[in-house]
Amino acid sequence: MSINDFKYVYFLGIGGIGMSALARWFAINGFAVAGYDRTATALTDTLAKEGIYVHFDDDVALIPTAFLQDSSQTLVVFTPAIPADHVEYNYLKNNGFTIQKRSQVLGLITSGMFTIGVAGTHGKTTTSSMTAHLLRHSGVNCAAFLGGITQNYGTNMLLNAPTDNLKQVPCVVEADEFDRSFLTLFPEIAIVTSTDADHLDIYGSHDSVLASFSAYVGQIKPSGRLFMQKGLQLAEKTQASVFEYSIDAGDYHAENVRIEEACFIFDAVHPKGIIKGLKLHVPGFHNVENAIAAIAVGLEIGLTDEQIRAAIESFGGVKRRFEYYLKTNKHVLVDDYAHHPAEVAAFLTSVKALYPNRKVTAIFQPHLYSRTRDFAVEFAKSLSLADSIILLDIYPARELPIEGVSSDLIFQNITCDKVQCLKSELIDILKKRTCDVVATIGAGDIDRYILSIKEVLQTT
Repeated sequence: MSINDFKYVYFLGIGGIGMSALARWFAINGFAVAGYDRTATALTDTLAKEGIYVHFDDDVALIPTAFLQDSSQTLVVFTPAIPADHVEYNYLKNNGFTIQKRSQVLGLITSGMFTIGVAGTHGKTTTSSMTAHLLRHSGVNCAAFLGGITQNYGTNMLLNAPTDNLKQVPCVVEADEFDRSFLTLFPEIAIVTSTDADHLDIYGSHDSVLASFSAYVGQIKPSGRLFMQKGLQLAEKTQASVFEYSIDAGDYHAENVRIEEACFIFDAVHPKGIIKGLKLHVPGFHNVENAIAAIAVGLEIGLTDEQIRAAIESFGGVKRRFEYYLKTNKHVLVDDYAHHPAEVAAFLTSVKALYPNRKVTAIFQPHLYSRTRDFAVEFAKSLSLADSIILLDIYPARELPIEGVSSDLIFQNITCDKVQCLKSELIDILKKRTCDVVATIGAGDIDRYILSIKEVLQTT
C-alpha cells in the first residue's frame, strides 16, 4: 500500500498534536483532508484556518460527501483514543474503508526518507525538536514530525523542500512508545532518551515496556547508529553501532555545566573533541542532556561546531516544555507538560536550581487514573521537591474513573506544604496565597488556566 493510492484522507482525532501534523502534511501535499475531534482547540482552529474541515460531533452525516463516495480512494487515520463504540469509526470500518493508525501512516511517509527516530518515555519531544532545529538552522533540507509546537517555527512539523531524492532527506520523527506506535519505524539513526515504566494501562508491566524498546532498536538499519542514554540495556538488541550519552558521562556528555542569567552554559564532549561554551536558553539540567543527544546526531549528520553552537543558542524550546509566561523580580510563572514522576522531579530540580532563594509553588494536575494509581508514591516524592503544592483533581483523558483512585493517593504522601482542590477552585485559592515562583505541571488541560493564574500574580 502507498499513500499515493488515495485522494482523500479523513482523521478521527484530528486535533491531537501528532494527528494534526499528519493532516497538515497531507493537505500541503495536495490531498483533500477533513476530520473529527471531540473538542475544539487552538490546533483545530489552526487547521480550520488552513482550509481543513473539522467537526466536533460524532455524526456520519457531517463527513464530507466526497470522502464517502468511494471507499478505495479514502484513507482513514485514527488515534487509539477513539472509543470502540464511536459511530463514525464503526461506519467507516463496516463499509470497507482503509483504516490506519497514525503510526502506520507515519511509517508509510517516512519509509522513503532518511529517518531519525527519537524515542523515550520522557524527553523525546524536546530532543526531537532540538534535533530538527539543529538541522534546519544549519541549512540542511529536512522534515520533522514532532510531538509539540516549537517556539522557533510555531508548528509541530517541518516540511522539506522538494527533491528527486527523498532518501537523502533527513526526517526527524518523534517515535512514540504509546500503543507500540514506534514499531512502524525503521530508522537510520535513533535516539532513546529513557525507558522508564509508563503507559502501564497499555503495557501491563515495565518488562513489557522494555521489550517494546528492544524491538524498536532492533529495527534500526544495521548500518545505522543508536544514541542511547547511558545505562540503558539496549546495546545487545540492535545491529547498529551504539553510543551512550548523558549529562555527565558516556561517549557524548556535558562538562562545566553552570547557570548564568537563567541560561545553562556547558561544554559538549564527543569522541572527536569538545565544543566549549554552548549557551542553552531553554532551562533545565534535563534539557542539557537532551541537547547532548541532539548534538550527537548533528555531528553524525556532518554539522560543524559553529553550526551546532549557533543552533543551540537560538533554540527557543517547545510549547508547554519549561515555557515561561511571567518572569520578573517579583513573580515567575513557568509551565511544563511533565506527567511522569521522573519528569516532574527533573523539572522541579531545575526550577529550584534556577531560583535557589525563592519559594516555589507547584500546581500539579495528575494525568490518567491508571498512571496515578501506578505511581502515586513516586509522584508525591517528586512533588515534595517544591516548597508548596496545590494538587488538582485527575485529568481522565481517554480513561473512565477507577474505583478508589483519586489525587488523594498522591496528596497523602506529599511532605511539603500542600493543599488539594478542584480546578474550579484554583483561582480563588491562589488569590488567598502569597506566591513567588509558580510552576504549573501536567499533561491535561491545566494550561487553560495559565493566563488566569498570570493575571492573579500580576495583581498581587
